[in-house]
Formats: sequence, structure tokens, C-alpha cells
Amino acid sequence: MGRGRKSKNSLPEFVELSDDSKKVLCKICEARQGQKNWIQKESLPGHLKSELHANSISAQEKREAILMAVQHSMQEEEHAQEEMDFVMLPSRPESFVPQLPHVPKPSIEEEEMWDNYAGSAETFDAGIDHTLAAIEDRKQLEREAIDFDLWHCADLIPDEEPNDGQLLLDELEQDDILTELLQNAHSRAPDMEDLLNEEAWGQPKASDAWSPYESKTIFLLDTLDNLPRMRISNSLMEVFLWVLRETGACDVPSLYHLRKVQTSIQKSSGVPTTQYKSPKGNVYSMNDPCTIVAMDWANPTVCDHIRRYPVIPPNGVISEVYHAVKWRKDVDQHTLSPMYDAGDRHYYINELARLKNSNFIIPVQWLEDTDGQVFADAYAIVFNEKPLATVVDTNSFLIRASDLEHNFFDLLDLNLVPDWHSCTIKSGYPTLMPNPDQALAEGDPLYTSWIDVFGDDVSGNQSKSWNKHWNIYISHRNLPRKLLQQEFHVHFVSTSPVASIPEQFHGIKQVIESTHKKPVRVRHGTSGVQTRFKLFVNCGPGDNPAQSEAGVARSAKTILTDIESQVKLACLGVAQNVHAEQTKNGIKDAYIQPWIDDLIDHARNMCKDHSEWSTGDIQAELLKWVKEHRDEIMNPFLSLDGFDPAVDTPVEILHTILLGIVKYLWHDSHTPWTTSQKEIYAVRLQSTERLGLSIHAIRANYIMQYANSLIGRQFKTIAQVNVFHVYDLVDATRFLLTKAVGELAALLWIPEIQNMEEYLSDIEVSAANVLDLFAMIDPSKIISKIKLHLLIHLKEDIHRFGPLVGVATENFECFNAIFRYCSIYSNHLAPSRDIAFQLARQEVLKHRLTGGWSPTPEGEWHQPGPSVRNFIHAHPTLQALVGWTNVELLENGWFRS
Repeated sequence: MGRGRKSKNSLPEFVELSDDSKKVLCKICEARQGQKNWIQKESLPGHLKSELHANSISAQEKREAILMAVQHSMQEEEHAQEEMDFVMLPSRPESFVPQLPHVPKPSIEEEEMWDNYAGSAETFDAGIDHTLAAIEDRKQLEREAIDFDLWHCADLIPDEEPNDGQLLLDELEQDDILTELLQNAHSRAPDMEDLLNEEAWGQPKASDAWSPYESKTIFLLDTLDNLPRMRISNSLMEVFLWVLRETGACDVPSLYHLRKVQTSIQKSSGVPTTQYKSPKGNVYSMNDPCTIVAMDWANPTVCDHIRRYPVIPPNGVISEVYHAVKWRKDVDQHTLSPMYDAGDRHYYINELARLKNSNFIIPVQWLEDTDGQVFADAYAIVFNEKPLATVVDTNSFLIRASDLEHNFFDLLDLNLVPDWHSCTIKSGYPTLMPNPDQALAEGDPLYTSWIDVFGDDVSGNQSKSWNKHWNIYISHRNLPRKLLQQEFHVHFVSTSPVASIPEQFHGIKQVIESTHKKPVRVRHGTSGVQTRFKLFVNCGPGDNPAQSEAGVARSAKTILTDIESQVKLACLGVAQNVHAEQTKNGIKDAYIQPWIDDLIDHARNMCKDHSEWSTGDIQAELLKWVKEHRDEIMNPFLSLDGFDPAVDTPVEILHTILLGIVKYLWHDSHTPWTTSQKEIYAVRLQSTERLGLSIHAIRANYIMQYANSLIGRQFKTIAQVNVFHVYDLVDATRFLLTKAVGELAALLWIPEIQNMEEYLSDIEVSAANVLDLFAMIDPSKIISKIKLHLLIHLKEDIHRFGPLVGVATENFECFNAIFRYCSIYSNHLAPSRDIAFQLARQEVLKHRLTGGWSPTPEGEWHQPGPSVRNFIHAHPTLQALVGWTNVELLENGWFRS
């Protein structure tokens, strides 16, 4: 029998018998010692009772426990990832086995020394190494810590400069230094001991006061980790934890435990992040816009500011989107909030109702005033001598909702629903009762939330190196502008370096349309009433690329008809006919163009492969495929209910006026100046009194030094003050243009419109003056610069949306800085997913800090503990860090101490 073969005698499984059957080997002790020590067979019983063997068994059990903890941790991480609302995320292969790091095994003597060591008041100290090399190492470590400012790294929020690309690069380099410092200071990532401790502690338990956190310490660490403009790397967080431990702070978690708590909270009450695959095959991740809007409804500091209906402007003064014509008259009434909640009964549009004076009416649109009192535009019901009821829909009149007495179901129960006249039956009014939204609401109040969808291409780098990402942000348009101007109310939805804005909007459209069939359920933040809402798109602010060329007036319906005509021609396989149609109509949709090209190729191939088929047969076969995939290949912006991109993309004053008209004028003015003229202008500009201008500090020398690289805020300064400084530096015509541009800018940057008719007349005249003067100075710009053409659309956009400052994009543009911080600190392997994760955590933090309610997986609603929701009110610094300003109503005689 060869050595190493097991004996057939009854020996323990971990004992191996030698070839001559005289000696035995204990495998447990061999694993511990790292060498084979054969003993006489007769000595085995004594060995099994020895302290050496007992220590070996203990060491083996510890190794097995560590392995089980690692495997359990990996399984938990996989399970947490799977329970996120992902679609098509690749999972870890089942055969994956974590490899433990190789640790040198201590000798038997070393283990016995530690086993016999008894902890007492004595301190085990290896002493200080006084060699010259050791002293130099300690000094170097001190210098690195001071240079890196290890103890004050969180004290300063860096100022945002337009070209300050080196800042974040330096931070990343410092992060590498910090990691080295942590290694030198023996601060480490979670090891096997951390995992065993987690197993011993079990599931984290939340403190009632600091719910959903275990303690104030973890709450503050999570807050610090999710501040929008102060991103923290794992290495820097390790430093904070190390400092807290060294100073004797209580309840300081390990980094592993902190991340585990954060994952648990995000899983239970976070914003779902879903992975989508666009029709063109590009994968991207999206934060659920329904949950984001629901947070506003469930937040006690926000929900009472939400406008449920179009608002009747006080004294005719228009200052908000919900005062303007789109909400009040243009939009389909079925896209607005369909019902009024009277407490014990609900009244819906297009349903018969009776007033307290016994008159019958049909509400067609709900309205409210600035005090929240609800009204309705209604049609009267008249009866003839038979009596048959007729709806008088030629004109509507305004009623107070408080004057309503019975709704449609009350009238059914009381048998008071009248017989209808034939003309009313022909108009279809009886078929609309009851309103179909009644079934969707299931007895809950049902409203509409409007969102603005902003899409832009943004660099993911802080430096000038271009790292293109397509970003989509939203804002909740039911809120007043004083809230929407805060960074707190700009919400990230998705980003992708490969999927274009229409591709990403394809997924957003699916989410929006799902709310039309199944409204989102939410707990109202203050009343506690269970409420439901649908989502619709109000407008798409931004420098729309589709406006690159002037064309005839169109609507989404006519654009879609023209594109369908191009698709039909493509199915015939003749590219020239398609190109001729596009030239004729001036429409070439970049989203559907790849499919048009594919259809042309397929038609040609089918003609070759099936020579017996006629051209009509080939076209019919391809159109069948088009019909089956219509929602995928058609531009999603063109088929969304309540949104028309032809009229709902208002002129954006940042890009059109400041970065367009003012920039053209500035370049044409300063280019011919001599050095002495530039010095004169700089002195005049620096001497400007800024009081009342609402602008940043004027840096005249900077403006002249970088005259061809200015940004929006500097052009805003130039537009307001140049008329006082260039009167003798430009010719008479250019000075007239300077005054005309200044007048137009002053008219556009107003917060409210007192008299809409008079204001629109002033805008029309001012825009015409600017165009006339540009034509006198450089006629080529009129036909080559689309931003000059857009001036003629100012009037209609203001009439539809109110003051254009309400649809300006400065807040969205500012949010790009927060996106870049998340991009820089991602692992760059799945940027769309990682950035969405981080910004979803920031959304939840803002919601939690302001006391918002969140649903649990069991369907219940809970609110953060009192210490969490009161913390931000007592710390204004934290309010500034999360971009939130507490809106307070000012009273006469009140002052801030």
C-alpha cells in the first residue's frame, strides 16, 4: 500500500495511516503547522486529547467561520442587487467562489505565546525605532498629512469656476496620497474580522429619534456622504471614521457597516433605478420619475405649495406657468386634474352635477385662486317643456366648487338624472358619464402633475477634455417658481454616453404613459390622505437642436404625418424619393433616419430575392413590420399626449439672448477697439454701481482679457450696463443696437407680467428693433443666425408659458456640476448606472432631511425620526449644502435677529 492511502481500520477521517501501518498523521494539525509530523499509532489517543490538537481544531473552526462569512456577504450583495428594479443586468456566475487572501501561518510557538498571553494593565509596546531612517519616515508622513490637510479636508466647498478643470484632478491625485496615508496609518478596508462582527451584530436596528438610522453618528455620516457638491471617496470616508475612533466618538461604524446600512435604507425607501435598453440597442439606467414626483406630494415642506389646477392670476398678473394660456385654454382638458375633492364626495369633469340652488351643470375644467379656493368652468343644463335636458356648450361660466351639492352618483341614487335631448346625445355627453378616471382613482383623489424635461449634452469631466454624456433632468411644474429656482428641486433622471436624448426619453415616455392607466398612489405630506396622480410633460426647455433651421409652422401631428409619408416611400426601396420628400417638407428626423435607411435596403433586397413580388407587395410586407414596431421607431416626443414639441419648446433666453444676441453684439463692438479704448472701457465697467442689478461682482479686467470666452452671467452684466459705457467707443448704429438689446433684455428678465396685451406689444416692437438694426449692420446674420430668427417667436411663447424666466435653463445648467462630481467619482465601467445610483441616494437624502414620508415594502408609510427631520431646520449650513431654502412668509414689522 502506497503512502497517503487511507487505512481501512476505524480511524477518524482526519487521520492518515502510513504505508507500514505503524504511524499516523493528523491532517488538522498538519493544516495548522504547514508540515507533516508523523507519530506512532499508539500515541494517537494521547495526541487527540492534547492541547496542541485542541488549538488546531479551534483554528480550523475559525477558518471555516471566516469562509462562511465571506460567502454569506457575497450572497447578500447579490441578493440586494437582484432586488433593485433592474432589467437585464448581468448577474455574477454561479460558479464564482471568493478567494481568501493568503496569510502566512504562524508557528506553533507563536500561537502558544498568544494563547498564553493574558490581557492586563500591562501595555505591549515594541518601542520607538530611533534609527535615522525611521525618524525620516515619520517626518515624511507628517509632511504629507499637513500638505494634504488631513484634518480640515471637509471645511471648504470649492467655488465653481467655468474653466477650473485642475481642481478635481488635484483632488483625485490627493485621494491617491490619502490612500497611501491610510495604509501607513494602518487604517484598512473591511477584513474578515469586520465580516464576523457583522454576523454577530445581525441586522441593524434603527433608533426611534434618528430613524431610519441606528444613531446620530450614522445619520451624519450618510448625510456627509451624499452632499451634492462635496463628493467623498471611500478613502476620505475611511479617514473620517478613523478620526472619529481616535477621538473616542461613540457608535462609529466600519466603512463596511456604513455601506450596508446605506444599501438597506436605499432598498427599503429609495428611488428605484431601472436599466433600460433603447430600441437602438443602447443600454442606460434611469431613476424613476414617478417616485421623484411622489416625493413632492409626500413631503410636508413641499406638498402644500403644489398647485392642483390652473390658477386664476390675482388682478390679471401672470407670473407662473400655471397662470398662462397653455394650462388655462390650450391643453386638452382631460390632461388636467379631472376632479375636485369635497371630502365626502368627488366631482369629476364631464359629469352631471347639481348646485345648491338646484341648477344642473357639467364641470369642464377645475381652477383655483392663489388662496387655494377651487372654481370650475361649467356648462349649463337647460330643460324644454317635455322636459328634456340640453347641454349649452357654446359658452362656459365660472362657479365656486363650494356651491356644489350633489355629484353624478348622488343624482343616480336620487333618480334625478334627466332624460337627454337628441342633440346632446349626438354630442356624446351622456356616454362620458361616469368619467373613466373614476375607475382609475378607486375612490382616491386624482390629480395631474406636470414636469419639464430638460435634455442636454454634458461633459462628464471637470477638465476641458470632452467626455460626452446625454443627460435628462426634470422639474415639477406644479410648484411655484420661487421653489423651482432652488437646486433642491432639480431632479436627475438619466444619463448615457451612448444613448441619445430621444432614446432615453423613450423609456421616460413608457413610465409617463403607465401613470395614465395606473396612477401613482401617494400619501399626502400634511393631510395624510391617500392621493393619486398622473404625469404629463409641460415643456422641453433648452436650446433645441431641431430649431437649427427656420421652417413653416407645424404641429406634432403634421410632423408625424410627414414622417409616416417618408416611411412609406422608404418601403418602396428608392432613396431618391425619400430625400426629395424630406427636402420638400423640410423634415428629417435623426431618430427615425437609421430605420428609414434600413427599410430602403430591405426593400431592395426583397426585390432581388423575390422577383415574383410586386412593388406593392414588398411595401405592404414592410409596412406590416412598421406597424408592429411603430412605438419603437417613431420619435417618442411626437406621440406623447399633452406635449407638442413644435410649440412646447419655448425660446430659451440663456442661449438665445445672452449666448446669442448679446454675444454677437459684444463681439462686433469690442473687436475693432484699440488698447487704449479697451482700457477706457475696463475702467468704466469696473466703476459700475451694482446696486439693483442682481449680478455677480464685475471683473472688468477679466472680461477684457477673455473677451472671446465669456459665459452667460458676464453677458448678462454687459447687456445691462454697456449702454452707459460704449457711447463713444462704437458708431451711432451700433450704439442704437446696444440700447435696443438692453431694452429687450430688460423686458425679458421680468418675474411677472402686469398687462399681457401691452407687454406682448412691447416685446414685439423691441424684437423688431433688434432685427432691423442687425440687418443694417450685417444683413448676412439675419439668414445665417437662427437665434435672430427665434426672436419672432418670443411673443407666442410668452403668451403660452408666461414670463420666460420661468422656463429658463440656468438651474439645469448649474446642476451639471453635481453630475460631474458623481461622474468623476464613479468607477467609469458603468457610468450610467453608477451616476444614477449616487444621484438617487441624494434625492432620498433631501427627502428625508425635510421630513418626507416614504412607503415601506409592506405598503405602509413612515416618516423619519424627529431628530432627523428637525436637524436641517436648526442648521442653515446644511440647508445651503443641499441647495434648499426655507420659504418663509414675511410679515410687516418682522425682523431676523
